[in-house]
Amino acid sequence: MFPGVQLNSRVEEEWCGQWRPALGAWIERDGARFRVWAPETSKVEVVLFESTPRVIPLERFHDDTWGGYVAGVRAGDLYRYRIDQGDFPDPASRFQPEGVHGPSQVVDPFSFPWTDQNWRGRQHKDLVLYELHVGAFSPEGTFQGVMRRLSYLRELGVTAIELMPVADFPGERNWGYDGVDLFAPARVYGKPDDLRRLVNEAHRLGLAVFLDVVYNHLGPEGNYLPTFSSHYLSKAHKNPWGDALNFDRESSSMVRRFFIENAMHWIHEYHMDGLRLDATHAIIDDSRVQFVADLVTRVRESVHGRRTFVIAEDHRNLNYMVRPEGEGGWGLDGVWADDFHHEVRVALTGDREGYYRDFEGSMSRLADTLNKGWLYCGQFSDYLKEHRGTDPTGIPPRRFVFCLQNHDQIGNRAFGERLHHQIDHAAFRAVSVLMLCAPATPLLFMGQEWSAGSPFLYFTDHPEELGRCVTEGRRREFRHFRAFSDEAARQEIPDPQAESTFRRSRLNWEETCREPHLSMFRLYQALLAVRCAEPAIQYAEAGSFRAFALSESTLLLRQDAEGGPSVLAVIQRDGSAEIDLAGHPGLERLVSTRCQVILTTEDPPFAPDPLPPRIEVARVAPRIFFQRPSAVLLRAWTESHAAPSDRS
Repeated sequence: MFPGVQLNSRVEEEWCGQWRPALGAWIERDGARFRVWAPETSKVEVVLFESTPRVIPLERFHDDTWGGYVAGVRAGDLYRYRIDQGDFPDPASRFQPEGVHGPSQVVDPFSFPWTDQNWRGRQHKDLVLYELHVGAFSPEGTFQGVMRRLSYLRELGVTAIELMPVADFPGERNWGYDGVDLFAPARVYGKPDDLRRLVNEAHRLGLAVFLDVVYNHLGPEGNYLPTFSSHYLSKAHKNPWGDALNFDRESSSMVRRFFIENAMHWIHEYHMDGLRLDATHAIIDDSRVQFVADLVTRVRESVHGRRTFVIAEDHRNLNYMVRPEGEGGWGLDGVWADDFHHEVRVALTGDREGYYRDFEGSMSRLADTLNKGWLYCGQFSDYLKEHRGTDPTGIPPRRFVFCLQNHDQIGNRAFGERLHHQIDHAAFRAVSVLMLCAPATPLLFMGQEWSAGSPFLYFTDHPEELGRCVTEGRRREFRHFRAFSDEAARQEIPDPQAESTFRRSRLNWEETCREPHLSMFRLYQALLAVRCAEPAIQYAEAGSFRAFALSESTLLLRQDAEGGPSVLAVIQRDGSAEIDLAGHPGLERLVSTRCQVILTTEDPPFAPDPLPPRIEVARVAPRIFFQRPSAVLLRAWTESHAAPSDRS
């Protein structure tokens, strides 16, 4: 890293460990230090936009970076780099106040008055992730808008928010996966210190903050990295979004340095608790040490005194991604395990097109997924036309991230329908128990907890010509689906470029004050409280749980604790049913006559039109009479830890 960088306090020294910024512009003494990688240019100058513009030549270093100290520069000053091709924003700009094509701004990250010095992060076993889009989460559509609702999220019971990408992008609205200024928070969401205030307040309230970052491609508009070096993009690999990034060919060490520097930047300059790496299956790297593994190692080595997580989105079900480095793995803390989502959606909606063709929606396969963490462990995928997955045996359950909704699974549908838009609320309540009480790490998508009425559509704000291509491409993606086989039907798919598409995707918080949304919120709040309080759900170790298919529509999940009661979740997917658990192996060693009902999803607080199942627990084994889709949570003791006689 670049020598001589000064931190402004002992606290920052403790938080940042051995990390120092190495690229971009940072305040140092009475000026600023600049550094940029530009190996193919003959001269680099920094142009400062003062009352009288200054142009200062930079020195070339042995690694083909250019840098130098410039006296008199202050936080807030604007600048560009002048190279052979013209004047351009800094590839490592900390802020772009005038947009992705404008000048960069000098930012002093260490002048922010942090008050989270005693924050050490959340334990892995306590993580409940809440994914949100900053622009669509609140009416304000800003970092401050999110901050104002942190108390609500704490009251709900989640323990970590996961921000969709905030790196600056072209236009006024975007999902964030077309980011091009990877170090600069999007100016439409607020200033850098607004994001820091959000993180600082989250920590005060006991909430961790994760950030979604994109290291597999760059957006098509405003991407100036190739202007500074053609080596940023791979000449050997392509991914679904165009040119892959160069992590394994000529000059790839400097490309890796840039993106690992970006990860460090979010962890240290913004005190992020974790990163979610987007689509790591699209990071193509033939190196001996994979970029993702390298990033995890470097992040871990740089952090002292607090828990920091790195999780990945990856559909390949590769066990080595989440195995420890000492066992030859990449050391990731978790991976999105989409098989659970897919199996649930097929079970409840009957979807069988696209990648859903690989899933049956049967209770037996859903139980298998719960027991293993993912369903595909090397079986042939009809959708991919290849074998998919590896053996997950021995992977701690919390390293699998389960969801019923996320931005992809909603937003990649033509009309952005959420799961609860397609099924009745009783069924949604039932499967919510399964997701929130499973031993995996649960992830909620914003508004899910109150069954939000708003869709989450795909939206962009590109220049006219590019925008037209995006709209046409979006509609063309659905041509293989029966519902959109003709052109007229495809024209009904919302235009990503229309501002109305974005506005429809914004949460309507007025819903939280009326039914059926209030009841759903109370259920989610209660389930998260149960998750936090029950030792059997908290324990979540290999061998401590087992799922069983009781019938074609009923599933049992048993979880045990060391020295405490077990928890049984019985989920009825559809229709009415009578379930008698007498003699079932799922109750082995339990004192069945001492079972207690924790809750049902049809209890009056959770259902505007309650229709609770009848439960007989004072028997040889519980018997449950379901009247419609619902779930029952029971507490039970083993023979060696029988319940006290005064408990009912």
